Amino acid sequence: MTAALRVFYTALAAAAAVFVHPQANLIRSNALTAELPTPGGWHYAWLGIWERFDTLWYLRIAAHGYDLPAAVVFYPLYPWLIRQLSWMVEPIFAALFISTLAAFFYFCGLLRLAQSDLPDRCSFNAVLLAAIWPASFFLFAGYTEALAAALIVWALACARDEQWLTATACAVAAGLTRSVGTLLIIPLLIMAWRAGGIQSKKKARFSVLLAPLGTVAYWLWLRQTGRPSIAAAYRIYWHTEVAAPWKTLWQAIRSLFLHFDFLVLVSLVALAVFLLAGVMARRRTEDRFFSAAILVHLLLRLCWPPLFGTPRYLLPVYPVFLTMAQWMEKNSRTRFIFLCTVLFAFNLVWMWAFLRWSLVL
Repeated sequence: MTAALRVFYTALAAAAAVFVHPQANLIRSNALTAELPTPGGWHYAWLGIWERFDTLWYLRIAAHGYDLPAAVVFYPLYPWLIRQLSWMVEPIFAALFISTLAAFFYFCGLLRLAQSDLPDRCSFNAVLLAAIWPASFFLFAGYTEALAAALIVWALACARDEQWLTATACAVAAGLTRSVGTLLIIPLLIMAWRAGGIQSKKKARFSVLLAPLGTVAYWLWLRQTGRPSIAAAYRIYWHTEVAAPWKTLWQAIRSLFLHFDFLVLVSLVALAVFLLAGVMARRRTEDRFFSAAILVHLLLRLCWPPLFGTPRYLLPVYPVFLTMAQWMEKNSRTRFIFLCTVLFAFNLVWMWAFLRWSLVL
């Protein structure tokens, strides 16, 4: 499935390259647009067209480090991996390869988690829903979505097998990939508390306490090197602030009535679905608490337009895809196919906006 999606997205982007030629001088949403590749030719069609939005930042960090203060909001593991591969292949090829490989491990890890809770066919449906969720194409772009999601599901899969050191290592790496990785401390602590045997509990609790070490180490490094904190960088350079969750929700609802924005509506609907399927549905305790933590983490981020990027930020909430697969198992196969078609259609619309460098993202 990973290979098929990689080929499909690559071919689709290459075809779109014939029509999509964003002009760097007209784009104001990224300080690095001057580094956009020149449209035209096979190289641009197969690789250059993926250099969009945050991808430019990751490539910049991989090449020059954190030389710009606005770059500190991008966590270091992904650009570090790009840098390690760049001596063999082009940086953008390395970025796409890492994402594709991580997407494969994300699907495998999600399938492993699903199989412990669901029947076999239902388990694969959960993976399929994650693969076609709107904005899931980011799993195959030069973004950290796939790497973070893969580390998250494998941290929890290893914890279920009581492989605490491996689970903690995945959690530390996830915290070096995205801030959401720090939230793994919540489900890991719950699972460690339930661990069987006194010695197992002691080992589990000691190791999982180290789960946030990746994020904390990065924050300390920023402080030691005199760089701005992530909160300060978001506020100064990205016009994003930390706010109470209810304030973010109110701003989204208010903006919807003052000036209707279809993407804000989609984000609110997605939040409602994930609240029902991830937090309120009958799932494992650690799954529900982790889902709730990610939703709160997302709502702490106040930007404009409100809830910007919500569909892709929800990709790590794996319990929702398990619940949705269970819900659809009770319906006909036709309805499941219809749901998949609708979700994938939204996904392709998002991808088209991404390739066009459209601000409607």
